[in-house]
Amino acid sequence: MAVMSAVPQTAPPLQGPQQTTLGRPGAEQLLRRLEWTVIRRLDGLLQGDYRTLLRGAGLDLSDLREYQHHDDVRHIDWNVTARLQTPYVRVFTEDREMAAWFLLDLSPSVDFGSSELRKREVSADFVAVLARLLTRHGNRVGAMLYGSGADTVIPPRSGRVHVLHLMHSMLRAAAGRQDNPGMTQLHELLQQADGLVRRRSTVFVVSDFISAPGWEKPLAHLAQRHEVVAVRLLDPLELELPDLGLLTIRDAETGEQLLVDTHDAGFRKRFSRLAAQREADLRLALVRAGVDTLELSTDDSLADAIVRFTEMRKRRSRLSAGGALPVHLRQGGMP
Repeated sequence: MAVMSAVPQTAPPLQGPQQTTLGRPGAEQLLRRLEWTVIRRLDGLLQGDYRTLLRGAGLDLSDLREYQHHDDVRHIDWNVTARLQTPYVRVFTEDREMAAWFLLDLSPSVDFGSSELRKREVSADFVAVLARLLTRHGNRVGAMLYGSGADTVIPPRSGRVHVLHLMHSMLRAAAGRQDNPGMTQLHELLQQADGLVRRRSTVFVVSDFISAPGWEKPLAHLAQRHEVVAVRLLDPLELELPDLGLLTIRDAETGEQLLVDTHDAGFRKRFSRLAAQREADLRLALVRAGVDTLELSTDDSLADAIVRFTEMRKRRSRLSAGGALPVHLRQGGMP
């Protein structure tokens, strides 16, 4: 069943870097702004710990050293720790063959935003920030873009110039997309990625997941071979309608329009109930697919959302390593 996205007919024109230019100066301007705002802030908050953003780096054991704050507890060598009565961690040689892929949903529904930012702009900011963080640490990033279909592939490379090329491709794909191409077929993007990405990689599926059914199994299959993160784009107005009186809403995927009375408390309640049910179904589907989920809202801080996500993965890593550390280690002030 198609999901009606509450997009007012009188929505303001698209704002932000996408409107500025479709050439590289627009991408350069956006990346420079993010480097001075979000990326610099993340450098301080994450303190250089980017392993939780791109797993798989580091497979060959090279050394042992004493545990330090912010070390991943999964790397503790318990035999050495028990023998020396001091926690030691295994140090690995970084594997430069790992890559990150962005599967980008640029369908019409991501054009929506009820405030200053639209979901498309949040997506562009996220991709720019993550791609720059990863490439400057020697990792490679690639992308597959879905507009009217999964029609653009950007092979993985590193470097700032490559990040700008990726961003420029996002802007150009959005401008060239045909209007009302029909319901998003997210499963097509996932299936194509499953056939294209051969080496084990970290895959970020950036989408609002407003799509025709059938994407759940391809996502689960992709997660069996790769480290998959579902980056979900959302807007508060998609979850709850305010009292705005008569309002024309439009299905962002098909262009179908409907006049509704948001002053009707019963209608708003039904809308919220259906939205809550969709939320529960979507989150359950992502859990069953075996993927981590990073939610990016148009009214939230991108840096805060990324930090919350990395902290969640750190906590889960500690649990998967066997829960809390032994008492004699916890007494030393370690987590």
